[in-house]
Amino acid sequence: MIHIPVLLKETLRYLDPEPGENFVDATLGGVGHAMAILKKNAPDGKVLGIDLDSEMIKNARSKIQDSRFKNNLTLVNDSFVNLKNIVEEYDFKPINGILFDLGMSSWHLEESGRGFSFQRNEPLDMRYDKQVRSQKLKVKNSSQNSKISNKELTAERIINYWSEKELERIFREYGEERFSRRIAERICEERKRGRIKTTFQLIEIIRRAFPRKYKFGKISRRRSFGPMRSRHFATRVFQALRITVNDELGNLERVLPQALEILEPRGRIVVIAFHSLEDRIVKYFFKDQAKLDQLEIITKKPVRPTDDEIRKNPRSRSAKLRAAIKI
Repeated sequence: MIHIPVLLKETLRYLDPEPGENFVDATLGGVGHAMAILKKNAPDGKVLGIDLDSEMIKNARSKIQDSRFKNNLTLVNDSFVNLKNIVEEYDFKPINGILFDLGMSSWHLEESGRGFSFQRNEPLDMRYDKQVRSQKLKVKNSSQNSKISNKELTAERIINYWSEKELERIFREYGEERFSRRIAERICEERKRGRIKTTFQLIEIIRRAFPRKYKFGKISRRRSFGPMRSRHFATRVFQALRITVNDELGNLERVLPQALEILEPRGRIVVIAFHSLEDRIVKYFFKDQAKLDQLEIITKKPVRPTDDEIRKNPRSRSAKLRAAIKI
């Protein structure tokens, strides 16, 4: 499997790494962005690479073991929500730029076996990592669920134990699913007959909840690049479950102030978001901090991938990059 970093040229343009500068890649993934930064800030610049998934860290270590940059990249298996503590623990400073690539890696979809993809019949897990020590996740459901930690909360647990009202809420809020109520009702009916354990079981339930004419929506194409692609009817529910299991939006809200705090003056922050909820959080954080004269926004509008990049890497289609400089 070939890892293709999204918006790589644009990321380098806005981070603008110079020799000797230090950067944090808070979502290391396949190491593509980090290696590109290390080529620019060589020979003395360093990158602190953070990833929630221990498999990603293991793969990264294997990729760089024979690289000339292996001593310039520090690998940390943790959640970026702990960014400030990680930086202090590793005494990593000064920090001239921070990157957040919020997209899910191809490895998670194609090889993890954790139920991220609706194209494979896998257990409904959807945790980015089962081993990471994490905070308690507070949810608006039963007292039992409010005591479940991130590493214990799975998509299967949500589907089988959360109330119909809560299922409807997360599908509507995090998946922006127009048929959230119908899907929640159908799930609650089906789980009475037996536990829902796999992706294919869930997909069949969602399929039966959809009106026939809405089985496949459309994903719009920008400009002239190709025909519109069909969106699988389960896409939004799977997105909502993944966001909930990993508390993605809450973690993003918690980490952005930390990123601003640890950056050096004139340090750059680049965020690549892949759906409107993430992008909205970044947009308003940047705007609020700009009003306080803490940030200078350097992307008036979000930067999108070119048609050529989308052709080569279709998963980049929904990416939006925003960048700012600490004042």
